[in-house]
Amino acid sequence: MNYDSYADDTKPQLARPARPRIGITTRLELESDRFYLSRHYSEAVEAAGGVPLHISLIPRRDYISAVMDGLDGVLLPGSDSDVDPARYGAEPHPNLGTVVPVKDETDFLVLEEVEKRALPLFAICFGMQVLNVFRGGTLIQDIASQTSNAIKHEQGAPRDRPSHNVRLAKESLLSSLAQDEKAFVNSHHHQAIDKVGRDLIATAWASDGLIEAIEDPRPDSFVVGVQWHPELGWQVDRLSQALFNHFIAATKEYVNRAGKTSVEMETESVAEGAPANA
Repeated sequence: MNYDSYADDTKPQLARPARPRIGITTRLELESDRFYLSRHYSEAVEAAGGVPLHISLIPRRDYISAVMDGLDGVLLPGSDSDVDPARYGAEPHPNLGTVVPVKDETDFLVLEEVEKRALPLFAICFGMQVLNVFRGGTLIQDIASQTSNAIKHEQGAPRDRPSHNVRLAKESLLSSLAQDEKAFVNSHHHQAIDKVGRDLIATAWASDGLIEAIEDPRPDSFVVGVQWHPELGWQVDRLSQALFNHFIAATKEYVNRAGKTSVEMETESVAEGAPANA
């Protein structure tokens, strides 16, 4: 990863191949009616070698399809809203947070395109929850009032401070990246996964038993969701760095599987027609 300051353009840069384009859905600030997103997601993606591109919350199928035509992977970020419980057949709990329909609708359309195109997907916090609901899973709407003996999952500031341990499943991608069966993570959520959705498995748990990560174990699929925020403190956290690096590596593999551009194929064709000792 590149840990240099964004303001420092004087240092020599290594030549690198074309960067994969990563779509990141935005949020909607209801008070000002504007789309926005924390800078940390884009900075972590860029440092890992990707080009972050924001996806506006416009829940039109033709718009989302057109945007996805230009992407090599998707990051579903956290949100200050909750997934509408009607989407998983539940009535609203008294402690349900704000529901933003345009956020849910857009994320669902993006996930439809991700599945159709088999795009690599990295889902964080709310992103993991909406992925699980999209796959037919359910959520605990409020940890504090609906579970017993829960640890503190809303740590507050400073947001990048690791605050609790998680246990990682053996032979999971996460344990492979962590090179361990445990990790120390930050925590900023009042909801959690209840029933795991189709083609997903839980691969990390907090000490109170709540699910902290999910993966799609099918071959040739990169779909990973974590409940914590690896975009916070990625500069010093090795597991966070490994997650973003592996995600970007998966997008590059996707590009290779999907086929090369016409320019690349033409270049190879010319090279193949050249003499062997050229």
